[in-house]
Amino acid sequence: VLHKISKEESGYKLCRIRRVQKGLRGIPYATTHDGRTLRYPDPEVKANDTVRIDIATGKILDFVKFEAGNVVMISGGNNIGRVGLIVHREKHPGAMEIVHVKDAVGHTFATRLSNVFVIGKG
Repeated sequence: VLHKISKEESGYKLCRIRRVQKGLRGIPYATTHDGRTLRYPDPEVKANDTVRIDIATGKILDFVKFEAGNVVMISGGNNIGRVGLIVHREKHPGAMEIVHVKDAVGHTFATRLSNVFVIGKG
């Protein structure tokens, strides 16, 4: 279902951080899910966090950490489109990390970390 967005909402975009690195001469930069490179991100921004980017300037306006209790939307897999809160994250060295999510109805489900997109604070 499509819905109209306000003028204010049309000025920014949510982007998921893929990785944060140091480039040439030690300049920190972050790479997003859509291929953008953001120079000098906030030092607290890490991989899997979500940043709000101003479309006109390309600068970071705000960010939301990937942590338990935040609101997420599932962007892939069998649960695509579902929205819920992060319950906890299972780390499996050498394999896929699993995130447990609880939706508004109260159902809990698990999906891969790569399918989870943080959209707001809990």
